[in-house]
Amino acid sequence: MAVNVYSTSAMPDSMSRHDYLHWVNTCLKTEFKKIEELCTGAAYCQFMDMLFLGAVNLKKVKMTTNLEHEYIHNFKILQAAMKKMSVDKAVPVDRLVKGKFQDNFEFLQWFKKFFDANYNGDVYDALEARGGEEMGLKKGTGGPGKPAGGIPAARRVVSPVKSSVPAAPAARKPSGVVRSALQP
Repeated sequence: MAVNVYSTSAMPDSMSRHDYLHWVNTCLKTEFKKIEELCTGAAYCQFMDMLFLGAVNLKKVKMTTNLEHEYIHNFKILQAAMKKMSVDKAVPVDRLVKGKFQDNFEFLQWFKKFFDANYNGDVYDALEARGGEEMGLKKGTGGPGKPAGGIPAARRVVSPVKSSVPAAPAARKPSGVVRSALQP
């Protein structure tokens, strides 16, 4: 049975986003560079396994992915584990999987408080627990919701294909002086 925690925006928090990332990377032996990368849900699944050994089958968690439906799959596993442990918290999956900083940061802040209230100090080898598998976005991706180039598809500019056929010469603008063929 888990200890439930409730956080409000009025609660002071002295940790920076860098502190939170350091905590995640240290505990889980990962290399997250941004809070937004937690949108896969895999880190939270492993934290639940760390807190409540056996509450999550880590073999079912998609540790390295860049597909939104796999993020959703991971959050469903997290929700099932939270329900199993009687955790009273709605997980805003639809917002988290979009990979926006603010939503993921707020959930991470809550999760850290939850973790601190429930962690018993047992030694846990996160890398071994997930079979040595890396965690996070697949290599070569630009980040949550972005293609390999790192620019959202809606903002990518496609350069025109150059033709081997020379373009027709541009029409000349009249210079303002009218000349006649009859004038010398």
